[in-house]
Amino acid sequence: MAGLVTNPAGLMALRFFIGILGGSFVPCQVWTTGFFDKKIVGTANSLTGGLGNAGGGITYFVMPAVFSSLVTNQHIRPHVAWRVAFVVPGILIVATAGLMLLLCPDCPTGKWSERDTVAQIGSAVVPVPGHISTERHASIESPEFTSEKKGVEADEAQTISGAVVEAKGEIIQKPTFKEAMQVIFSLQTMVTGASYFCSFGAELAINSILGNYYGRNFPKLGLQGEGNWAAMFGLLNVVFRPLGGVVADLAYHKTGSVWSKKVLLHAYGIITGAFLLAIGLTDPHNPNTMFGLIAGMAFFLEGANGLNFSLVPHVHPYANGIVSGFTGACGNFGGIIFAIIFRYSKF
Repeated sequence: MAGLVTNPAGLMALRFFIGILGGSFVPCQVWTTGFFDKKIVGTANSLTGGLGNAGGGITYFVMPAVFSSLVTNQHIRPHVAWRVAFVVPGILIVATAGLMLLLCPDCPTGKWSERDTVAQIGSAVVPVPGHISTERHASIESPEFTSEKKGVEADEAQTISGAVVEAKGEIIQKPTFKEAMQVIFSLQTMVTGASYFCSFGAELAINSILGNYYGRNFPKLGLQGEGNWAAMFGLLNVVFRPLGGVVADLAYHKTGSVWSKKVLLHAYGIITGAFLLAIGLTDPHNPNTMFGLIAGMAFFLEGANGLNFSLVPHVHPYANGIVSGFTGACGNFGGIIFAIIFRYSKF
């Protein structure tokens, strides 16, 4: 409906609904978390999130190209062409939503309303230790063998019982307001929120001013050149954000401890800060230095985003939606705060 906007009120309404579209990131991460084991959830979440972030970079290339094509090839007047250009993302969004509704299950077990059925069934089918000894062929087995088999069965039953208990604890429950507040203001949730405030918040703010920053330091780039180089920062999410998730999963696999993800997340944050200080203090006017520092900063900044959402599934799994929503909101809030700082600074 962007093409129908004719006044400021319409533009604000449009931005409101685009904000809802941006908020789809949270259910996306919750959905992905539900389909993947914690050993690989970092890779899964960072890949989906990275593709989402990269969409911002792709837009820098695609939308101007669509606009130019409409003006040059279709001979549409510029003030009409920008309105028509919005048909392209409109078709993509509606088609994606339709395909998800038709083809995608809510949970690995099927319908969302039946998400706890499997865990309940699982608790009913845990084998009784030693049950196999009552079978007909058990009489020919030696006492030692039967005893050993019973021990193995008992271990297996204990493992299955533990898995069932864990599965039940990870089924998302509908919280009361009080329970939601307890989850939000727990230290674990606040850590993921604060980290995302700094990482994704910084990315949003940097995205908003990077083209102008390049233009000030490298006037010869021109408007299109500024946009292209600024877009590269967003496009690096295709690689760097998933890589952060992969690193987190590898560390978790090696150590078996969630602390490995926490240490990596904070290490990425500190190194990102060092790169940002280097960029700010040197204010490079050499393209190689500038783009090299930006790429190094992007590696750790965008990797930290992926690391963060590899840690989120470990925090209050039964309230994963609340934790993901709060963490994601902190990232957007960070973008606003950092953008205000940039607005009143002389970069």
